[in-house]
Amino acid sequence: MKSYLSVLRLRDYRLLWSASVLNLIGDGATWTALSWLAISKAGAGALSVLAICYTMPVILGGAIVGPLLDRFSRRAVLITDSVIRGVLVASVPLVALVGDVALWQLYVVAGSYGLLKIVPLGAVPTIVPELVPKEQLQPAAALETIAYGAAGFAGPAIGGLLIPVIGGEAVLALDAGSYLIFALAIAAIRTSLARPEPAPAPAPQPGAAAGSAGKKAKSGSGNWGWGPVIALLRADRVLLSITVGFALFNCAMGMLRVTNPWLAHNALPGGAHTLGLLLGAANGAGLIGSLIAGALKPSDRQMGRIGLLQIFAGASLGLLLILKLPVVLIGLVLSDMLSAPMTVSSQVVRMVRIPAEVRGRTMTFMRTLMNSTSPAGAAVAGAMLAAGSYRPVVIIMTLVAAVPGLFMYLAYRKTSFAEELGLNKSPEPEASSEASSEAAPESSESSESSESSEDAPKLAAKS
Repeated sequence: MKSYLSVLRLRDYRLLWSASVLNLIGDGATWTALSWLAISKAGAGALSVLAICYTMPVILGGAIVGPLLDRFSRRAVLITDSVIRGVLVASVPLVALVGDVALWQLYVVAGSYGLLKIVPLGAVPTIVPELVPKEQLQPAAALETIAYGAAGFAGPAIGGLLIPVIGGEAVLALDAGSYLIFALAIAAIRTSLARPEPAPAPAPQPGAAAGSAGKKAKSGSGNWGWGPVIALLRADRVLLSITVGFALFNCAMGMLRVTNPWLAHNALPGGAHTLGLLLGAANGAGLIGSLIAGALKPSDRQMGRIGLLQIFAGASLGLLLILKLPVVLIGLVLSDMLSAPMTVSSQVVRMVRIPAEVRGRTMTFMRTLMNSTSPAGAAVAGAMLAAGSYRPVVIIMTLVAAVPGLFMYLAYRKTSFAEELGLNKSPEPEASSEASSEAAPESSESSESSESSEDAPKLAAKS
């Protein structure tokens, strides 16, 4: 708990995190309100279209938003996004004041939300290293995961409680207010959050040819497209391993998202109550895992830790082969509890490793790619379950989730990340907390440069 309190004492980070929590709760309430309005107007068919509008534009949004985060002030991008989405959400209750809300308007609001959803998903972790010293990135990353988990519980619940009392349109009006609060909080942050300046090209050094690709990828000077991001991922095996490994893990989570309702309906007693128990236990375990993750210190063998966590989180899904409710619950709880610190640990690596001048694009690209595999997993599992192939679904899901972790562990079990994560700090004279906070991003960038230039040949040898 001390680690959380310590990072929340940082004024700018506290503003960002508290406003994000409020906004995420509002988003959950908004989805509940939109879905209720849609199904009330046109039935389940409208709800299906609304869900597509709400989720599918995220990929297109990622392609647009990433370059904006590195080309313009991140403060300006976040505030603009918040104002636009707030106005769109507020349009529904405003129209309701003078007439009937059309179904197409709900689709437009949902689609616009889906298009812009990636803005905070990419921007918040992009600016955290500017607000938090390197040694406090682990609890900061954990707090982000906790915020999403807690809001995932609270938002829909609050929306469900308020809709019968004040109506779906009024719930949307409240969420529009949360966007305004978020914009004001971002405006109040004292750190500049300016557009990152391109890094100067490093002077060539003897024997540094093997790392030249990584250095070129880092500079990206004058190039605001996706080229520098692709070059960085090609040159940096660590970031590539995280991207591929987590994309496959999320594919397995997409399979699980379909498998849970199938289990409750076809294989386990209790019906809908059992489904609620499965989902609630898994979400609760994820929150506990996030709390534990924030209390852990970064490891010298950080990537090895991530690999081990992914192995066991994926392997736990194999317990779903035993169709007994207690065993299935244990499998889900273990998987979610272990995957939370896996996510937090990888987020710390990404924050310190990605150069500031391409951090917005790279964070956005990685999150978009990692999240885009979940629908594919859901589609595959749905087709297989419809054909009666439950056990093959569980086996494939377990292997897809766990095997990338095994490769990650074998590749990086002996690789030290101590210098990169600031674990080898020599004692320094005491400085004010604000000064150390401002110095952290600079030290982060310098350690990233030295680590990446050395790692390319090492990692190539491992593969």
